[in-house]
Amino acid sequence: MVGPLLRSLWSTTRRSFSSSHYSHIKPLSYARAFSTATATAPVGSAATAPGGALDPGRLRNVAVIAHVDHGKTTLMDRLLRQCGADIPHERALDSIDLERERGITIASKVTSISWKDKELNMVDTPGHADFGGEVERVVGMVEGAVLVVDAGEGPLAQTKFVLAKALKYGLRPILLLNKVDKPAVTEERCNEVESLVFDLFANLGASEEQLDFPVLYASAKEGWASSIYTKSPPDVKDMSQLLNAIVGHVPPPSASLDAPFQMLVSMMEKDPYLGRVLTGRVTCGVVRVGDKVQGLKNTDNGTVKIEEGKVVKLMKKKGMRADPVDSAGAGDIVSLAGLSSPTIGHTVANAEVMTALPTVVLDPPTISMTFGVNDSPLAGSDGIHLTGGKIGDRLLAESETNLAINVLPSTSESYEVQGRGELQLGILIENMRREGFELSVSPPKVMYKVEKGTKLEPIEEVTIEVDDEHVGLVMEALSHRRGEVTDMGPVPGSMGRTRMCLTCPSRGLVGYRSVFSSDTRGSGFMHRAFLTYEKYRGPLGNVRKGVLVSMGRGLITAHALMGLEPRGVLFVAPAMETYDGMIIGEHSRDTDLDVNPVKAKELNNIRCASKDENVKLTPPRLMSLEEAIGYVASDELIEVTPKAIRLRKRYLEVNKRKSMSKRPKD
Repeated sequence: MVGPLLRSLWSTTRRSFSSSHYSHIKPLSYARAFSTATATAPVGSAATAPGGALDPGRLRNVAVIAHVDHGKTTLMDRLLRQCGADIPHERALDSIDLERERGITIASKVTSISWKDKELNMVDTPGHADFGGEVERVVGMVEGAVLVVDAGEGPLAQTKFVLAKALKYGLRPILLLNKVDKPAVTEERCNEVESLVFDLFANLGASEEQLDFPVLYASAKEGWASSIYTKSPPDVKDMSQLLNAIVGHVPPPSASLDAPFQMLVSMMEKDPYLGRVLTGRVTCGVVRVGDKVQGLKNTDNGTVKIEEGKVVKLMKKKGMRADPVDSAGAGDIVSLAGLSSPTIGHTVANAEVMTALPTVVLDPPTISMTFGVNDSPLAGSDGIHLTGGKIGDRLLAESETNLAINVLPSTSESYEVQGRGELQLGILIENMRREGFELSVSPPKVMYKVEKGTKLEPIEEVTIEVDDEHVGLVMEALSHRRGEVTDMGPVPGSMGRTRMCLTCPSRGLVGYRSVFSSDTRGSGFMHRAFLTYEKYRGPLGNVRKGVLVSMGRGLITAHALMGLEPRGVLFVAPAMETYDGMIIGEHSRDTDLDVNPVKAKELNNIRCASKDENVKLTPPRLMSLEEAIGYVASDELIEVTPKAIRLRKRYLEVNKRKSMSKRPKD
């Protein structure tokens, strides 16, 4: 840990360095930047000439990394606009429907922008730890990174996660303190955040070169960046100083154009006309349309040839469009089509190359869920893909494009899917249900390790920010989940707010997010990231009550629900369908209760002087997919269809459930 005196000295030196290091570089005009972006140099003779179209010296490969909601994608919008790209809407790189709906980045994106005489290949990465595999597989393509940190919140758990990946690959990040336009952000707070980031670098084992990073201040929302602290820059409000810092600080790729062509595939997508489109960084050599290439992969027995073919199309993402190119040189990031078998982690090379490039080593998955056929009485009423074969093909296709997911056959019609967290697997389930799949999903299970006879479990680092009045409730809930507080104190710049740092087992955090939102009345923030494997901390406390289980099939009636409301919280509304073994609510006690939600009011011909009772029901708690994943117990399943999400018991018959509950547990 760096002492306070050294941190203070570093902050003063860093501010001086940041304000003077790039002062000699003048911003480029918008018109000239746009003309540079659209200009093309002749291909052929310029392949090896310095400054030519394929010269690696004119390239800068940069990843934008940050914690969730610290402004990565908004920053990318501003950089694209600065360099003349046509942005159709905000968060333009979030092209997946779920990304736009949830406001998070799920998959890494690559685009290219031109600044002065340099070409910048920019990679937008996810900030959530569940999608860490997207970060791990793309940081190997770049030589630099822009670390975006919220100047008010400072570095958080996932900031540490993405920064550790960047430092591991030897990148020299540029620190960008974003959102300095907030009223609560002062120069003193920025100095404090700089010191915290410097300590984080040091604790992660950064080298002296990596510790010597520029610091810039920005408001991505307003569209400006500055090398000195300011609330509003006096000159033109643009991103020119950040672009100048990237050109001056990030080294060009060290690659040879004369060596045989090799490219490691880092991304893959499917085109209905071109087939597989493989994206990666050209490690060495030059590739042209029509060249004969082959796919290679590393195995235990050495390098194996997968397929031979030729390049039918080369493309490079520029701004928001994919432009065809005739050739690409070493150090550049391009997409090619023509091969149907290689996937992420494989090597595409010339025919004379017989060695594959080393693949990226990803962190192991921490949780698993079982995907199987929907066998409930309502199966087949909504979806179009129902069989185990269809589900298996879809999961295997997902594992090809997402290396952080492993798919293993479990039984004849079920598959074990391993991933980083319930959010990552929840996104996969949501995509499948939108594609017309029906399936049953088991609750997530933590993947343990055994080393030297000791049982180890994944531990996560959790950062929580809540109002002071909710601290006791949150700490009590986390104590039942085996959480241990490592740091606690007031939130800088906020009155009546407390920030807690904890370590907690992954199994204890499954399903806690919805409980946390309820306990803090929606005013709390919680961020988590995988930390390490530690010794098993023991069984969890009582984290959930029993459930109300239906013992009738048909349409749910308001008359029946009126009598069941005092028993607990309902998950269903009148006129919904139910069946034996379906969970319709949470019991007010710790035991399960079998109920009849389809009971109708008895009709007779006896007249009554009083009016019929007026049924008034409390609105039900309708479970979202993420809430359902965290809620179900080990003897329960989630029934997922395109139109509904239902909770059910694994064994629908009452007698079967009772007999299974009497069996001794392992």
